[in-house]
Amino acid sequence: MGTGTEDADRLTTLLNSGRYVVRVSGDMDFDHAEQLDSSLTAALSRAEDGSDIVVDLQHSSFCDSAGLNALLTARRQALERGQRLVLAAPSHQMIRMLELTGSVDLFALVPAATD
Repeated sequence: MGTGTEDADRLTTLLNSGRYVVRVSGDMDFDHAEQLDSSLTAALSRAEDGSDIVVDLQHSSFCDSAGLNALLTARRQALERGQRLVLAAPSHQMIRMLELTGSVDLFALVPAATD
């Protein structure tokens, strides 16, 4: 993941169906949580009420508590706006962490982000 607003904009893509995709690559850890948060915030602010924000995790294999916190914060913000945060292609490690923290049922999980 890069840094700054330009990278947040680059990582957020509007799909034809009105869904937004945030494509994550690399680790979702303490060193990258701020960038993840910026990307998610950009998608949430652009998306209309009722939209899905899809977090494409196919190129991310690690998530620590800072990454999970960014996702949980974005989920709460999405709910406040009538949106839904969807995790696409989460790794085995990510699913295991969601299970261990009791947060697996808080997210819609899908096998892949479809364009």
